[in-house]
Amino acid sequence: MKRIALMVLRSLFNLPFWFFRIFQLCNIKKYDAATRYAYLHRLVPIVNRRGRIKIECHGIENLPKENGYIMFPNHQGLFDALAFLETHERPFVTVMKKEVKDTILLKQIIQILQAEVIDREDIRQSMQVIMNMTRRVKEGENFIIFAEGTRSRNGNQLLEFKGGSFKSAMNAKCPIVPVALVDSFKAFDTNSIKKQTVQIHYMEPLYYDDYKGMKSTEVAELVASRIQQKVNENIR
Repeated sequence: MKRIALMVLRSLFNLPFWFFRIFQLCNIKKYDAATRYAYLHRLVPIVNRRGRIKIECHGIENLPKENGYIMFPNHQGLFDALAFLETHERPFVTVMKKEVKDTILLKQIIQILQAEVIDREDIRQSMQVIMNMTRRVKEGENFIIFAEGTRSRNGNQLLEFKGGSFKSAMNAKCPIVPVALVDSFKAFDTNSIKKQTVQIHYMEPLYYDDYKGMKSTEVAELVASRIQQKVNENIR
């Protein structure tokens, strides 16, 4: 958490305006998704630099040209979402666990991104989130979901990807984009403020023709294996 403290200390004069603007953007009737996301996309690189974090982005050209896709990254730590906010130019929606929905700032980010909040202990509510995602992806929104369900405590080693996480993509017949994060855990989940480089690799998507006929568990295993291979190739 030392790095978060560093980010705050180096941004003290900016924080009041940033918070004011973020609270303003929670008014989704006044500000459209592109406007709300654009502000975060401009703000996050500033914060990351002040935290002595450099992001190397690879494969952005692999993202589908048309909106309406779901990205499936490995989940390394608290910094993961900031890597996406800096590098992904188009608005996206996140799926967040209910435990963070009332946390200051995260609560506002949920509102700005119109994130889906999931209760992993409530099967009926989880199914509703899957249905909501399917509908929204079909309407052209892009999503990120961490298929491991929780962040890995093993650095660059992935946990098992849960097949149920892929139900929305399969129901919507949309592109599935594997995304490999490398060393993202070192940003916030180690007690250090040394300069750090985080890699994000947007990989070639799986289109419906690539996975139709497969079970969700088989898709999960395929995506996880591709991500782990990419991570292993880029560990320094």
